[in-house]
Amino acid sequence: MLSKPVEEMLNKRRDKFLIPAEIVANVQETNNLDHAFLVLTKVKYAKIPVLDSDQHFKGLLSLAMITDTMLGLTGIDPSKLSRYQVKDVMQVDVPTVTLPYSMEEILHLLVDQPFLAVTDNDGIFTGIITRREVMKAINYLAHDLEKSYYLLPLEKSTN
Repeated sequence: MLSKPVEEMLNKRRDKFLIPAEIVANVQETNNLDHAFLVLTKVKYAKIPVLDSDQHFKGLLSLAMITDTMLGLTGIDPSKLSRYQVKDVMQVDVPTVTLPYSMEEILHLLVDQPFLAVTDNDGIFTGIITRREVMKAINYLAHDLEKSYYLLPLEKSTN
């Protein structure tokens, strides 16, 4: 459980954590891989969310997943991309958070993920929370904690 002062200070920056779905690059699960390859190449991200036609979050797609599809015994064959859809190669076992999310959950999950997909209770994609934005809040906490709270060291026990 997070200490109350830490949780309160992180929550002061909470409104900056969510990058809204409208500005997050994504692909549809039914897009061909050649289209997804172009999207990922243009946006220069390692992974992007995959959605269905109703904006439900379905998984993540990376450039590595796409290039793995192109590899053959004799080299790289980009013509294979038009034969597969995003849903054929995407990662589906990814952690997500649902609104409203807890700070403790976010901190725990972002240890192993560069970003988390955020959904509403119906699974509709609402955006992402990036490790970068949370680290900005932790930087704020580290520099401003003493401006909001008196900190006293605990006495060391003599055992």
